[in-house]
Amino acid sequence: MQLPIQSQSTIYAEPWEEDGTPADLVEIARAADRAGFAYVASCDHVAIPRRLAPAMGTIWYDPLATLAFLAGVTERVRLLSHVAIVGLRHPLVTAKQYATLDHLSEGRLILGVGAGHVREEFDAVGADFERRGAVLDEAIDALRAALGPDEFPVHHGKLYDFEGLGQRPRPVQERVPVWVGGSSPAAVRRAAVRGDGWLPQGDPRERLPEQIAKLHRIRAEAGVDAPVVVGAITEPLYVGTPGWNVGRRTLHGAPEALAESLRAYRAMGVHQIQVRFRSRSRIELTDQIAAFGADVAPHLG
Repeated sequence: MQLPIQSQSTIYAEPWEEDGTPADLVEIARAADRAGFAYVASCDHVAIPRRLAPAMGTIWYDPLATLAFLAGVTERVRLLSHVAIVGLRHPLVTAKQYATLDHLSEGRLILGVGAGHVREEFDAVGADFERRGAVLDEAIDALRAALGPDEFPVHHGKLYDFEGLGQRPRPVQERVPVWVGGSSPAAVRRAAVRGDGWLPQGDPRERLPEQIAKLHRIRAEAGVDAPVVVGAITEPLYVGTPGWNVGRRTLHGAPEALAESLRAYRAMGVHQIQVRFRSRSRIELTDQIAAFGADVAPHLG
């Protein structure tokens, strides 16, 4: 699941999140940890321009700081940046930060990356917005080297060039998973050719099979034979019968019925689903997390 509170776009944030606290984030992450969730995720935006603030809000926690904070209060759940806009920073800076997170969390990092879409934040930090796709492509290659086993990584590219510069601590994982976010043709191709996983962004169920087939076709044509983790973001969920209006798109009902609906994602070739629960408070959310882990997840297979 993507964590609430840490990003508050009007598209998905619940009203109670505006007053959410660090203590609430701790309880939510611990609930996900106890319930057997695969990961908790945090978003990345440096600054939101005034023209986008009414829709996006300006509350966007730094993902590295947020995930490091939660690493210290959880034991098993993995820590995903969904997604880090790596083109805003030099790959050696990104590698130093996330290698440290992997080290401190004893190997729980998943590095989700994306191209970004807000021109003003690129301009503010001196990053190239027009070429952000090409920048991301090379940044992934550079990060592969910088997050690998070598203390002195080597990368010679068009945009980034480094050798003879040591970085420790190294990641605990021999290969940090890099999941590529986005559903545009360029993002799907990038995930197919360079990613260990794909994080679609907003694809409805009916579009996913075509997108997944395209991903595998491009990957095969590129000669990449390593497995790829395919993700999906589900419809909003509510375990049980809600006593309030959860919206017409929200899946709700008995655990077995929810599980039957969610198993359709597996039939499409999806390996992991990212879920979001409708809630009116932190307590209702943690109750939903617990109910999902205890009553729905066992039916998912």
